Amino acid sequence: MATRYPFKEEPNQVLFEGNLCVRKVILNRPTKLNCLSFQMISQMSKKLKEYEKDSNVKLVILKGNGKAFCVGGDCVAFVHFCSAGNWTFGASFYGKQLTLDYILATHDKTLVSLIDGMVMGGGAGLSMNGKFRVVTERAIFAMPEAALGTFPDVGASYFLSRLPGFFGEYLGLTGARLDGTEMVACGLASHFVLSKDLPSLEKELDGVHSSDPANVSKVINKFMKPKQPSITSTSAFRSMDIINRCFSRKTVEEILSALENEAENKADVWIVIAIKSMKAASPTSLKIFLRSIREGRGQELDQCLIREYRMNCHVMRKTVNNDFYEGCRAMLFEKDKHPKWEPSKLESVSNEMVNQYFTKVEDEDWEDLRIDAKSDKANLVRARL
Repeated sequence: MATRYPFKEEPNQVLFEGNLCVRKVILNRPTKLNCLSFQMISQMSKKLKEYEKDSNVKLVILKGNGKAFCVGGDCVAFVHFCSAGNWTFGASFYGKQLTLDYILATHDKTLVSLIDGMVMGGGAGLSMNGKFRVVTERAIFAMPEAALGTFPDVGASYFLSRLPGFFGEYLGLTGARLDGTEMVACGLASHFVLSKDLPSLEKELDGVHSSDPANVSKVINKFMKPKQPSITSTSAFRSMDIINRCFSRKTVEEILSALENEAENKADVWIVIAIKSMKAASPTSLKIFLRSIREGRGQELDQCLIREYRMNCHVMRKTVNNDFYEGCRAMLFEKDKHPKWEPSKLESVSNEMVNQYFTKVEDEDWEDLRIDAKSDKANLVRARL
């Protein structure tokens, strides 16, 4: 489908630096917490393809300027376009974003993400499927999409479902935040390095002349302290027995009920927060995410991205409800923080409603996302799953 994008471009939203062997992709919208624009996604996709063809390039470093790595897609610009009736722009935007995520995840060159701040939503899609994910004490991870009336996507049904036990369900359903030590503990991050040591680490990575992951790992390991910081005593990750007991349930209603039962016997703050967060989130979003992560546990990354594309097209098109736009209104635009979900209760979200998010979009101009895993490229093509 052909779509025009009538927006004013901002210069230097992504910086491309480095030397012959090591290329750097630097997200450069610090005042907007490096949220992703269509322009940024297009530029990064083009450059990464060039790096893959360049035999001189051995390593690609991905980082963000300012206090955030990346907090996700530019929802404000996104909603403006979709609300104007151009939901197909949203579909194209999202399709390019998922394509970029797959390019990064399957890139021939060794990829190192340096996460020294917030990494949420689309930022997780850029970094979580790469081999090296270096975090600091300033790192904050979250997938808060259900609070906005949508669901954790950008491959979340793949990388969250690979976490220990049912910790991924916990993160996606509650939007809980993790710090750097928790990210390493659960497997979302590969290394922990102090923020003050990142410039020295980056300087040493500049001298890497091999794409061998073992050599890159040795460089990063030099900057890890002999005694790594441990997770706090209040971290939910220390309560994996409760996480697994509650979040392994078949339905969202059963998960919430199990948490409420635990709250009667436990004083753990994370349980109370989890209950509050789930009750504030879109009931529809919670149900479609639970099905998404359960399906993702048995799928490869390309399959998860294809399915998530379908799901999000239904969200943008308002196939079932208006929750995404209502969530953005309440949380990002008017900021009254009181979204009116429809339906407003879990028990009112039927299986038939949930099923619609996983089916082909009935629109003659709509195209399914198909990722060619053999050639490591993704294209919008007409397809039936």
